[in-house]
Amino acid sequence: MTQAHPEIKIRIGCKNDAAVLAEFNQLLAKETEGKELDNSTIMAGVVGGLERPERCQYFVAESRGQVIGQAMITYEWSDWRNGELWWLQSVYVQRDYRRQGVFTGIYRYIESLARKNESVRGLRLYVEEENSPGRKVYSHLGMKHAGYHVYEVEF
Repeated sequence: MTQAHPEIKIRIGCKNDAAVLAEFNQLLAKETEGKELDNSTIMAGVVGGLERPERCQYFVAESRGQVIGQAMITYEWSDWRNGELWWLQSVYVQRDYRRQGVFTGIYRYIESLARKNESVRGLRLYVEEENSPGRKVYSHLGMKHAGYHVYEVEF
């Protein structure tokens, strides 16, 4: 397992992390998109993900027993590749721990799991266009712009 810092431990998220994961998602939405998420919806979404690992998997960074960062992966089947793409989502690191390798540790941990899994063909994520610090981090980790724009309709 790749460690960001000797005192930082990367592990799989669990039900006991639900409150902090929901809090971090609230902070992420506010910080990156200026959105206020509904507390009960986000908590139900986090718990729903934790209870059903076929939907997603959370990974957290801990320092001295406190969760300081997170990322979640979801799964996409690619018929073109005959395998899975893992999407990184809900990436958040507490402000006091940024630029200290916390996300790099989480990313490298997920990447190592993906490379060991014969059905995984790659990692993907989407990033807000205005998030230039995030884009720099992802480029530094070896990710590159895939040439796609994301379109959506919400219900």
